Amino acid sequence: MGDSKDNLLWISWHDSAWIPILNPTNVMDYFQSTTNPFYDRTCNNEIVKMQRLNMEHLSNLTGLEYMLLHVQEPILYVIRKQHRHSASTVTPLADFYIIAGVVYQAPDLGSVINSRISTTVNHLQGAFDEARSYSRYHPSKGYWWEFKEAETKDQDENKKSQRKSSKDKAKEESGSAFQRHRVNILLTDLAKKFPLKNTPYPTPGGQLPEQRTSTEDNSKADIKVEVKPEPHSSKPPPEKKPRIG
Repeated sequence: MGDSKDNLLWISWHDSAWIPILNPTNVMDYFQSTTNPFYDRTCNNEIVKMQRLNMEHLSNLTGLEYMLLHVQEPILYVIRKQHRHSASTVTPLADFYIIAGVVYQAPDLGSVINSRISTTVNHLQGAFDEARSYSRYHPSKGYWWEFKEAETKDQDENKKSQRKSSKDKAKEESGSAFQRHRVNILLTDLAKKFPLKNTPYPTPGGQLPEQRTSTEDNSKADIKVEVKPEPHSSKPPPEKKPRIG
């Protein structure tokens, strides 16, 4: 392939004024525009056009000419550039296709094969370079392969940890500062409107403190004071002796 400026395979041409009205009857006039770089003005089409003759007279001339080869309305037109030797002998030189009003040159077989081979060689060279990066050599051991499996595993673990950290950050930063501030204000307003009641917690015995105090008072009221009598002894009380003055 030559330079992209000189190679017609790298360029395209169109005329926006013609595209809406393009049809099989005027597509050759569209292709023969003065600004079309694919059109050679030394062809027999120009001679017939200048003499205002019908295009059927091209078969009577010899030399370079253009003809409408294929039509697939309304989007595809194929025009062939050929060299006429006689009324029945022609040599195709190039094909041009018009898709949606844009003119391109169809690549020849040599260009297609050259492009495919270049792409294949490029990929093969990259594969050989990568394989060579894994080969190792030592005079005592010889050649061996050392694949970087550990590095790939470490890279995968680092990627996973980075993803987890990003997810954790996203969870932590689930709301903006404005949203969190507004939520706090709403919660304080609700707490003021509906204050919490002090509900006593039950004791281990299963009774509330108020019930416990009432039962204790009742038990105190039920307690009777009992006086134990002194035991009677079998001895009689001592007699009173008269006091001698």
